[in-house]
Amino acid sequence: MKHKHSGVVASLATLLFIGPLQAGIAQAADAQVNLGSSERVTRLFAYPNNCGVICYRDWTLEQTAEHYLKQSLERDGYADATVKVSRTNDTLSAAFTGVPANYGTPLTNLLNAGDLAFDGASKLNGDGKWQYSWYFFLPLGMALDNRKSVELLHFPPDYSLTQAQDYLESKTTDRWASLLTENGVTAEQTPAYQTIIDIAPIAAPASAGGDLEGVYDYFTDYQKTMVAQLTDGDGTPLPLVAFGGPVRSWVNSQYKVNIGVLGLDEIAPTPGQNVPVLGANHPSYIWYAADPENYGGDQQKADAAGLKVMGQDISAACWQAGMGQNPAADPQQTLNACTQKWQVTDKTQTCELFYTSVRNLTPVQAKTACAGSS
Repeated sequence: MKHKHSGVVASLATLLFIGPLQAGIAQAADAQVNLGSSERVTRLFAYPNNCGVICYRDWTLEQTAEHYLKQSLERDGYADATVKVSRTNDTLSAAFTGVPANYGTPLTNLLNAGDLAFDGASKLNGDGKWQYSWYFFLPLGMALDNRKSVELLHFPPDYSLTQAQDYLESKTTDRWASLLTENGVTAEQTPAYQTIIDIAPIAAPASAGGDLEGVYDYFTDYQKTMVAQLTDGDGTPLPLVAFGGPVRSWVNSQYKVNIGVLGLDEIAPTPGQNVPVLGANHPSYIWYAADPENYGGDQQKADAAGLKVMGQDISAACWQAGMGQNPAADPQQTLNACTQKWQVTDKTQTCELFYTSVRNLTPVQAKTACAGSS
């Protein structure tokens, strides 16, 4: 017969023995980060995502923040790390395990810069220039601790937020990741090279580029803060690649340099922080440059233009990969070696890559098309 006090005994056993045992097993947080009030986290973590009466992803605010912070852990290479976002009264915090004790510093810096961006977006809206199809979107989910290089771009596509909730989920980033892998970066490592700063922190339709060119001045404090923070490497500044005409013009204006495509210079986001910066085409520009409609239907001219852009793009990715692997390397020598490799020595390989990735030919067809190109 079961003792009538057995439930009490079992409960005491749980409290006295199992409880402390579980407490011993549970891992204490290695880094605790105050994310701020629910209002602030709602602003900075783009919450709620694509959510009206029916929510595309019916997540809480805590789940949304956790989602992006888990992406950062993965892209930093902390495979066994964890993060838990919790709320006390109206304040949210993130508890990390399996990370360095200072892991919260770059996250705090990002959120503080995000406050500057939100102020700019609010001012933009107050001046009647914000459009209904735009979404405020910070570069969430990037590598925070183990960055290799920094990419300066124009604005994120709207579907990266509304559909993917992944800043690195876009045709632009996918294409550039493939060029980095052609230059020896493993697929798992490409996110560490693709730490993005968009000069307009606004997720918008692909056609919005022209409209967004008039908003940069609203985000100057955010832009310059982010460039200084993200290129600040471990003793040696990280390389920066500026993609596309609007971004290259912004760099030239802000830092008094003059870079074009494959143009190389040095900027100083803060005194003594000398950052090598390379100008590049926008990763998606090749689709425009190689469109026969831009040459009256002349396929030969379109192919020639596309091949030129492919040579520039693969050379820029080569420089980014080389400088990311060794930020102390000589930037000009690295660029010279890359242009020699992809535009002279391995010109046929560059040609074949154009025909397989842009023209969608088979490898055999590409070899035929590139015969005699060396």
